[in-house]
Order: sequence, then structure tokens, then C-alpha cells
Amino acid sequence: MKKSISLTTAFFLLVFAAQAQVRFGIRSGLSSSQLSSETIQSNGLSLAIKDASYGFHFGVFGRLKFNERWYLQPEAVLNSTSVDFEVTDFGDGFQDKVLTEKYRHLDLPLMVGYKLGPLRLEAGPTGHVYVASKSELEQIGSYDRRFNDFTLGYQAGVGLDLWKLTLDLRHEGNFDRFGDHMSIGGQQVNFSQRPTRWVMSVGFSF
Repeated sequence: MKKSISLTTAFFLLVFAAQAQVRFGIRSGLSSSQLSSETIQSNGLSLAIKDASYGFHFGVFGRLKFNERWYLQPEAVLNSTSVDFEVTDFGDGFQDKVLTEKYRHLDLPLMVGYKLGPLRLEAGPTGHVYVASKSELEQIGSYDRRFNDFTLGYQAGVGLDLWKLTLDLRHEGNFDRFGDHMSIGGQQVNFSQRPTRWVMSVGFSF
């Protein structure tokens, strides 16, 4: 029964794809992470979020247009960002030292869009595949990090098509708490907030 349902679903997806008008393109831009100031005390350390820097992204997208209004847009975008932490180690003299953590993810948005002339409205789930990271927090001897291989979030926003140029402004939310990849002295670190960001990009379709 499950096999029949899967085959039927795959068949209808192939039919839709065959009927859709497909366009491909590249996109790049900036993202602005939104993290409020928050401090965690752990094992004689004070770890505070100081600032979330701008990130950069570059990737590709495909747009499957089913009619004059509706489309599906899968994307693969390499994203890089960083966060500054203010660290005080009461036992080892780290007084108000700012340390930076940088990380990269492969973002996989799957946007469902609706066109109103050149204007677009779009929303959909976004997967984040961990690629790499580099952290000055390793200067803290008891610090360790382990990013989840895959996390899930969502994006929603507006876009504008001008000839072959595409402009997008989206807001992104995430379901995982910021800092869930950190541990200090074997103790898991979890800031209360979930990271959000604004994603601004320019694309060119072929």
C-alpha cells in the first residue's frame, strides 16, 4: 500500500514537472542575524552574546512555474556568518575578552510562491546542512562544540522580478535554540532564543 502511494505521488510530481516551465539561476547577497544580548554562567565562566555579524551567501535556484501565478522554487545556498561573544573567566583572567565564532551552512530553502505581476510572495521550509566552523572560543580549555548535521527552519518574504533579475527580501526563523552546539566543561549550553535573520539577495535567471 505504501509503495503504491509513493509511486502515485512520484507520478503526479513528474506530471507537474513536465507541465511546468523551468528556469534556473544564481543568487547571492547578505544576511543580518538577529540575536538579543544574553548571558550564561557556567563553570566559572560568563559567556555573553555581544553581536551577530552580517553573513554572506551564494548559490543556485530553480523555479518551476505551474501557471501564471504559482511556482515552486528549490534552492541550494552556501551561507557564512559569525557571532561575537564576550567572555569572562573568573579563574583564568579572561576579563571582557571578545571571541568570535564563524560557521558555514548549506541552506536548502523550498519556497512556494505566488506572483502578482512582477511582485512575488513566497514562503517555505528551510533545511540547514552543517559544513564547517571555526571558533576562538576554543581558547577556553573546557569549551567544546558539536553542530547538528541538519537543522530545520523556515523563510517567508517578498520578491521582485525585473527582466532576468530577481530581488528577494526574506525573514528566517529556526526551530533550534542558539548555542545548542556548545558545551563548557561537559555542560550543555543553550541560550533561550532561537536565531532569526533577514536575508537579502540578488539573482539572475537563465
